[in-house]
This record gives sequence, structure tokens and C-alpha cells, in this order.
Amino acid sequence: MGGDHGPSVTIPGALAFLKQQPQAQLILVGLEDQVRAELKKHHADKHPNLRIKHATEVVAMDDPIEVALRRKKDSSMRVAIELVKEGQADVCVSAGNTGALMAISRYVLKTLADVDRPAICSIMPNQKGSPTYMLDLGANVDCEPHHLHQFAIMGAVLFQAMEQRRPSIGLLNVGTEEIKGNEVVKATAALLRADHERGVLNFHGNVEGNDIFKGTVDVIVCDGFVGNVTLKAVEGLSRFVKATLMETTMSKLGALLARKSLKKLNPESYNGAGLLGLKGLVFKSHGGANAFAFDWAIRRAYNAAQYNVQEQLSAMISELMPQASDPQAPGATTQQG
Repeated sequence: MGGDHGPSVTIPGALAFLKQQPQAQLILVGLEDQVRAELKKHHADKHPNLRIKHATEVVAMDDPIEVALRRKKDSSMRVAIELVKEGQADVCVSAGNTGALMAISRYVLKTLADVDRPAICSIMPNQKGSPTYMLDLGANVDCEPHHLHQFAIMGAVLFQAMEQRRPSIGLLNVGTEEIKGNEVVKATAALLRADHERGVLNFHGNVEGNDIFKGTVDVIVCDGFVGNVTLKAVEGLSRFVKATLMETTMSKLGALLARKSLKKLNPESYNGAGLLGLKGLVFKSHGGANAFAFDWAIRRAYNAAQYNVQEQLSAMISELMPQASDPQAPGATTQQG
């Protein structure tokens, strides 16, 4: 029911996903009458791999977190997350209100041990043809060093689970030199260097914005303010390039010849961000996603469930996270309530 378009986008996206993964089972959570009406439009009301879970309320895109969390206890978002908690679903995918999704997910599922704040992690394309994982992309706009440290650990775990290799990690900064950056970034770099020296993480060092697309590192860490601004700027640039290429006949011809390469710039094919640090898998789709983009969000969520990412996150985070009670643990003295 979420996003800017609701079932008119999410249901075609779900049906497109099932064509690629006919063995998957989807639970469509929402206002049953509307869901059934949309399924009938696509002649899919009897689809054997779909079932409907009725919810009486919907979290609007502009609903305050308090309303979503406290007043709409039978919202489609809340019911879907409850299904993950109860083990009836392996992962929840939503295009709804990001703040509400994070708040409800954290309230219902709780965070993993030693994780202070969940983070939003998604992927970016790079010149090497491999994904660059980046977090946080908007969940935490104000962070302390130990938060960024935890993001680095969670990002590394997700990358290793999904890509089957140990990642290199970069800290997004205004320069690569150790003296650059604000005090939070400098303190975070010290924590990550200590992890690197102990062999816990493969910390490359500071990276700049252009390193995202060079593929300099596999995982890039930043606070949610910087991450969200970067994400939106990248999406806007991609759409600007696409619109510019459609302006003249010659540019259209050039776009046709370069269509294979231009696909790498399509933000829709990189839709689907994981909410890391929870006791359950939740993936966020862009609210303005079309059916193609929402299909991709479901694919990423499905792959995460297929690769047992939650189990790996639980095990590896427990192993890697510094213990606040351990005075020798890097960052222990900086942790706050």
C-alpha cells in the first residue's frame, strides 16, 4: 500500500518478480479489496504463489512517526513486519514512509545485540562493474564515532554475505589524508584503523565522493545526512543525463548506441536498501519507484533471505562488535546512551 503509487506499482512489480522466481512465495499485505481489484486487472487473482494478508490501515507518506507507530497498529506496514517477527515471512519489503518503516521495524523486531542504531544500506554502480555498498543512507543524520564504526561492521557483514568475499572499507571524507574531516570522522577513522591492525576489518582509509563510482572500495561509510544527500544527487544526475539524451535526434541516436552502458546509470535497477542491525530482514524501496524498480527491491530482499544474511549478520556482528563493557574495546569510552 506504500509509496507514491501503492498497489498500482507494487503489485505489477511483485508479478514481474514471480516471473523471474516462480518458486518464491509472496504475501501481499494491505487493504484486501484494493489488492484483489489490482490483481484482477492483471488476471492474477488466482496466482498460486500469492496470498493476501488483510490490514485495515495504511501509513501515509506524510504521517508523523508517532501516528504510524502508536495510532495505526493495524497498518499494512506494521502487519508485514509482524509477519517477519512471527516467522511467517523471511523478509519484508516496503515502499512506504522511511521514518515510519524504521521506527516500526525497530519497535517490533528490536535491534541486534550491541547495535545502537539500524542503518540503511544500498548499492551504487562503479567502473569495475561490481557494486559499491554504501551506508547510512538516511536513517541517522547525527552520528557519533561508535555509530559509524558499527555501520562499517554491518556493511562489511552484508557485503561478505551477498558477494561471498571480504570487502575493503572506506570512510567518506572531504579528503583522503588522515588530518582531513571533522572530529567525528577523525575519531571513526581511528577506530577503523585499530580494527584493521587487529585483522577484524579491511580498512582502506578515507575516500572521497568520486571514489564511490571508481570502485576504490567495496563498502563506503558515512552518516545518514551525507549519505541521503549523495543518493538523491546521484539519482537526480542520472535522470538529468537521461532527459538530456532525449533532447535531439542525434543525442537519441547516441543514446541508442550507448544503451548497454547507460543501463549502468539507471537508478531503478539499484532500488532496494536493507535496514541493517535489526532482528529480522526489512528492505526499503524508493517511494517514487515504478514497477520495474520495485521488482528490483523484491529481488534484493529475496537474495538476502536466500543467502541467509540475517543469520550471518547475527553471528558476525556478535563476534565483531566491540563490547561496551570492555574498557579495552575500541570506541568503548566514546559510547553514549
